[in-house]
Amino acid sequence: MRPEIEQVVQLIQRKDPKSLEEALELLQSTVFSFSMKVCGQRQDAEDTMQEVLLKSVRNLPKFDNAKALMVWLYKVAKNRCLMSRRKSKFAPKQDLSLEQLMPDRQELQKLSGSPDGTPETSLLRRENAKRLREAIQKLPPDYRLILVLHDMEDLSDSDVGEITGLRPGTIRVRLHRARLFVRKELAKQDQHRMRRQTTKPAGEIHSSAVPGQRRCKEMFAELSNYLDDELDDSLCEELEKHMDGCEPCKAFLSSLEKSIQQCRIAPNESPDPRIAAKLRRELLSEYQGLMAAITKRDTINTKRI
Repeated sequence: MRPEIEQVVQLIQRKDPKSLEEALELLQSTVFSFSMKVCGQRQDAEDTMQEVLLKSVRNLPKFDNAKALMVWLYKVAKNRCLMSRRKSKFAPKQDLSLEQLMPDRQELQKLSGSPDGTPETSLLRRENAKRLREAIQKLPPDYRLILVLHDMEDLSDSDVGEITGLRPGTIRVRLHRARLFVRKELAKQDQHRMRRQTTKPAGEIHSSAVPGQRRCKEMFAELSNYLDDELDDSLCEELEKHMDGCEPCKAFLSSLEKSIQQCRIAPNESPDPRIAAKLRRELLSEYQGLMAAITKRDTINTKRI
């Protein structure tokens, strides 16, 4: 649960203008940052923020539960983002194939030979969030949404399921493939830097350790579940035993883990302060009118009793 959403519910319950404005500002930041991650375009994110908040203001008094508000808010924002006209021209049209997301022998050699030179570490050093955003925007929308909700908005599988209507198994498959896709995109973007940094080629990896082998492929398919503690103990033990004897798989796990961490610590973007302030004034006026009408109705009903 995002702490901002819990704070919003507490502020709304105070029923004073200052608290309401604070609540609306928190909602604006939440919706805008989520929309930027999914839409990728500032104009789309601002349009989504405006539309979602205008729809939200009449419903806010109904929410006394932070989780219910969170699910409702993300559902509305998700629908608006996925209908956005500004689609990424780079996004693949087809489903992501696990086979295509596997690293080749050359990449694994670089990962195994240069543990401190992974693209994700480089990204952290340069504080280059733009490259991460570009990689995420190349994801097909259905996969991008799951990655954003789970790894960037820090929602649980069950929360993601409520928002998207997807089954747990589908969420886990899409999440894993989205993570692999982003990791691969970051690796491709950083290839030139790694070539310049490498002074000598990494040692050859024995053919039996290359992930073209069936067992390595099976390991790669379970890495997200392993990192998220979704595997049972026996499977964890089996995977860890395999890792101990397979340097390419161990290096790839480290690379994937750093890529996921980069998604989790990606900075949130903020809306234009002038646009946000103007929208808050409109929302406050509408909300106060709504509350006045509710108070008047309650007064009339009380007199009748």
